[in-house]
Amino acid sequence: MIPLRDTIESKNFPVVNNALIVINIIVYLTELAQGAGFERFIYIHGLVPARYSDPGIAAYFSTGQQLFALVSFMFLHGGFWHLLSNMWSLYIFGDNVEESLGPIRYLLFYLLCGVTSGFSHLVFNLDSNAPTIGASGAIAGVMGAYLILYPHSKILTLIPIIIIPYFVEIPAFFFLGFWFLIQFIQAAASQAGISGIAWWAHIGGFIFGIVFLKIFGLIPVSRVSGMLRRATTKKKTHRLQVIRPVGPGNDPHLYGTIKITEFESFSGTNKLVNIPWRHKKRLVKIRIPPNIKNGNLIRLKGMGKNYPETERGDLLLKVIIQ
Repeated sequence: MIPLRDTIESKNFPVVNNALIVINIIVYLTELAQGAGFERFIYIHGLVPARYSDPGIAAYFSTGQQLFALVSFMFLHGGFWHLLSNMWSLYIFGDNVEESLGPIRYLLFYLLCGVTSGFSHLVFNLDSNAPTIGASGAIAGVMGAYLILYPHSKILTLIPIIIIPYFVEIPAFFFLGFWFLIQFIQAAASQAGISGIAWWAHIGGFIFGIVFLKIFGLIPVSRVSGMLRRATTKKKTHRLQVIRPVGPGNDPHLYGTIKITEFESFSGTNKLVNIPWRHKKRLVKIRIPPNIKNGNLIRLKGMGKNYPETERGDLLLKVIIQ
């Protein structure tokens, strides 16, 4: 299963979330530039439990290095696919959590989730001399917060069946709940320091993400965050949208809505829409012309119901300008 996007449209450009993705990419490129010194770089800046539990090893590191590693480990990655999978998850879930918390609180939230996920790993792997790296613990915290904020959201997921792509919407509470269950099972089944994956960091990050969400919800939004919200309002809705059509009675036509912004209504835009109807799911490209008005209809010929005795109906999409 490959998650593509969620169905909760964020109204603001996720400045902090995108900045975190860029920083992770830059740090990964810095890792690649180390050449022969790559392993030393990872050991110094990664999270090595034995550095904190073994005085003999700790003596080789300054207090600053020990403290910095508790943060720097979450920006390191072991390979391209490790980086890609983490950044894709952050891209899917982070924008909505940032919109809920605001940019400043979200940044603090993300860093705290990463640090506490690292402590969760330390507790269960005190004697391990293997460095743990990756943003997955911090991202697990974001996923935990998303579960609480948007439990009824849907995750548009790609399931490749042989060579045929199949798109299905999975409820967020099931998708994330199943993900958490897998982490717990893997953590219980694996031996400390052997699996190479910090399962307890994932679990700790997820749980602390829920806890920190409740705490940060008590902190008032600052004036700076309010200014950033207004400055980062999106000019466009997401290119990929899910439309759930309805077909009343014997009417051969299907009816749905498509959401765009005022900017898109003026300039025109292209959308890629997933249209689930009964047991079929269709992916269609739609061109929305310039200067379209709120409430106007877009007719997709032949996309409606198919009755044997009548001509196939159309899909009529009502334009909603947000």
